[in-house]
Amino acid sequence: MSLAGVSCLVTGAGGFLGQRIIQLLLEEEEALAEIRLLDKAFSSEALRSFGKFQGKTEVKILEGDIRDVTFLYRACQGVSLVIHTASIIDFLGLVETQMLWEVNVTGTQMLLEACTRCNVQHFIYTSTVEVTGPNCKGDPVFNGDEDTVYECMSKSIYAQSKRLAEDFVLKADGQVLKDGGVLLTCALRSMYIFGEGCPFLQGHLDKCLLNKNVYLRFSRKEALVNPVYVGNIAWAHVQAAKALQVPQKARHIRGQFYYISDDTPHMSYADLNYELTKDLGFGIEPRLPMPLSVLYYFSLLLEIMSFLLRPFVRYVPSTNRHLVTLLNTPFTFSYRKAQKDFGYMPRYTWEEAKRCTGQWIASVVPQRREHLKIKAA
Repeated sequence: MSLAGVSCLVTGAGGFLGQRIIQLLLEEEEALAEIRLLDKAFSSEALRSFGKFQGKTEVKILEGDIRDVTFLYRACQGVSLVIHTASIIDFLGLVETQMLWEVNVTGTQMLLEACTRCNVQHFIYTSTVEVTGPNCKGDPVFNGDEDTVYECMSKSIYAQSKRLAEDFVLKADGQVLKDGGVLLTCALRSMYIFGEGCPFLQGHLDKCLLNKNVYLRFSRKEALVNPVYVGNIAWAHVQAAKALQVPQKARHIRGQFYYISDDTPHMSYADLNYELTKDLGFGIEPRLPMPLSVLYYFSLLLEIMSFLLRPFVRYVPSTNRHLVTLLNTPFTFSYRKAQKDFGYMPRYTWEEAKRCTGQWIASVVPQRREHLKIKAA
C-alpha cells in the first residue's frame, strides 16, 4: 500500500495530532505529490517543524477558517485525499456553544460539500471515543469493540457535536462526485491522546507544579481507560489512507468507524500522568479530594451557580458532572477491527511512548515553573 503521487489536505494541521500526521506523511518512502496544511493559524514552532522535512513532496500552508466555504473550495481543488482533524475540544464550556457547533459540525458539512464539488475521492475523519460515552449513568465498557451495544446519553455539547459530524461523514460515503466518481469515507474514534506537545498533559503538569510536584487525583485508580500515543493514532490515519487507495481493502473500510487504541497499559487518566513522570520525582495524591458521589453533586452545585449567574456574568466552573463521570468510568476499547480491515498496528511501543513523552515533559518543566512564577507575581 502506498500514497505515492497523492495530493492530500490535512485540516487542523497546526494542532497536536495534525502536526504528527504531517510528520509521518512527509517521512513516507514513496513521496506524496503534495500536502496542504490547513489551520486557522500556525505557530512559529509548527512552521519550523514542517520546514525540517525537505523532500519531493510539495508542502503548502493554508491559513483560513473551516467555516469559510470559498476558502474550503480553494483548499480542496486538485486534492484526492482529505484527513479532517480540525475540531474544538472543550469539556468545560469555555467555548461558546455556537462557535463549537459551527466549527465541529457545520465546518465538517461544508468540507464534505467542498469535497463533492472538487472531486475528492477519500475522506478520513478524526472522531473520538466520546461519541460512544461514557453515558451520564457511568456505565462501564471493558475491552469493547465496534459491535458493542452501549446506551449513549451524553449531555456534553462537545460529544454531541462530534457524534453528529461523524454521522455526516459516514452518511456521505458513496456520494457521487461532480466528475461522476464516488466519495469514500471512514472515521477513526480515538481514545484520549497523549504524547509530546499534549496540551492536557501540560495543564495537569502546571497544577502538579503548583501542588509541590504532586499530581491531583481527579480519577479513581480503578477507572481504567486505554489512552493512545499520538504517534500511533497518527499512524492509524496514514494506514487508513493507504488502504483506501486499494479497491479490495477500501470496500471493507468505506462507511465504517474504527476505535483506535494501542498497547498502552490500561490505567486511570490520573495514573497516566503519574506513570509518565514518576521517574522525574513527581508524586500523586492517593485518593480523590472527596468521595465520588460528593464530587458529583459538588459539580452539580457549580453548574447551578453558573446558570444563575449567566444574566450577570459568565462563570465557567472548573468541573462539571460530565467531566466527573468521564474521568471516573472504566472505558476501554480494542483496535482489532482496524487491525483486520486496514492492517493497523501500533508503530510505537508503550516503552517508546513513555520515554518520548517523559523526555518532553522533563524539557518543559523549567519553563513551566518560570511561567507559573511570573503569573503568580
